[in-house]
Amino acid sequence: MRIGLLGTGRIGSFHAGVLARHPAVEALVVADPDPARAAGVARRTGARAVATATDVLDAGVDAVVIASATSAHAELIGRAARAGVPAFCEKPVALDLAGTLGALREAEHAHGVLQLGFMRRFDAGYAAARAAVRGGALGRLHTVRTVTSDPAPPPAAYLPLSGGLFRDCLVHDFDMVRWVTGREVTRVYATGSDAGPAMFRATGDVDTAAALLTLDDGTLVTATATRCNGAGYDVRMELAGERDQIAVGLDDRTPLTSAEPQGPAAPAKPWPGFLERFAAAYEAELDAFVRLVRGEAANPCDGREALHALRVAEACEVSRRERRPVELTEIPSA
Repeated sequence: MRIGLLGTGRIGSFHAGVLARHPAVEALVVADPDPARAAGVARRTGARAVATATDVLDAGVDAVVIASATSAHAELIGRAARAGVPAFCEKPVALDLAGTLGALREAEHAHGVLQLGFMRRFDAGYAAARAAVRGGALGRLHTVRTVTSDPAPPPAAYLPLSGGLFRDCLVHDFDMVRWVTGREVTRVYATGSDAGPAMFRATGDVDTAAALLTLDDGTLVTATATRCNGAGYDVRMELAGERDQIAVGLDDRTPLTSAEPQGPAAPAKPWPGFLERFAAAYEAELDAFVRLVRGEAANPCDGREALHALRVAEACEVSRRERRPVELTEIPSA
């Protein structure tokens, strides 16, 4: 296969390495608005660097991986669909719901193949939790708790492009709530704090947030996130049922110290970031995309699947802004 890669920043560079190692990928063509960055990735991976996205699509690629700035995702999804080229795109599709719906409609109209990058679906812990919940091992599920905590804030220039904490970070948790439990969110009540670095207040974003979600079977979910978790990168999900409870993301690198005298000490090597924590999951999702393009597997996360998580994030933004519970029926789905 010949794969095109659009965007060679932090995640794009990581994807380039994964694709270059993949046994089914014979050639990799990369492009980035920063030609020097694209050239550097090409040298490290044996890829060929070209100037523009048009050059990539004209290179006879069998598929493209979109890892560009979020503001370019919707346009590139549309261009790939019109060219008849299957696309993998990092989340989100767009910075807002209208842009997302427009891009999905265009891809569907062209009968394009689109896989969205929700890598936690390929993490071993989340997969085991899904099997436990759906297999009845926990009994009736009554409580879910999710945590996403970054060790340090992103650069200030990133914030206006991120879509905000709910769309950028917590959207992963919202996707996992659906994927693990098999239930839909019906109502949200969310709040946030901008008491940290001033750059969050300047962009109207928050550095810390919490949401209470109600699922369609009455299960209650608390979801929290922060950009300011100095102990390290912490992503967990706890699921409690009438029979048992389990945790995802609890291991010897979880940046959590017990206050109990006999409890575990601080980890010697806490997770520093998402690329280290989810490296195996990122590799597995790109392998799934390759198999999807080859006709060997179904799409593990198409655009409409990703839309569900974004609608929850949108509802949380409305709830935070208007300080009220929001029903998911208030958020457009088409």
